[in-house]
Amino acid sequence: MTTVRITEYLDIDLESERWCCHVCGRDLAAARENYKVGCVVYERDPKEIYPPIFPTGEFRLTTAEGYGVFVEFYCPGCGTMVENELLPEGYPPTFDIELDLDALKAKHMEDR
Repeated sequence: MTTVRITEYLDIDLESERWCCHVCGRDLAAARENYKVGCVVYERDPKEIYPPIFPTGEFRLTTAEGYGVFVEFYCPGCGTMVENELLPEGYPPTFDIELDLDALKAKHMEDR
């Protein structure tokens, strides 16, 4: 197995072309797809994360009502939070990492 670390919590297995958790090695998704499809998803109200500094009055210093939801993506194997993002409600997860797998394989597997 030839793995390359992509982020703090994501690796790519170049032989199988699969995303996997860096912590436990759990297979998440095909490397040419969004790794988030293989994660456990938890949506949270932004006010849970950024509670109002001033609970009353005109200036509350928190996210605007209806702005969106925080979406957290967890490894289903070990529970490590792999990623999180603030999205408009009902919006699909962003496809934030798209790699040139052929170039990555050429670079890391040429010595084999």
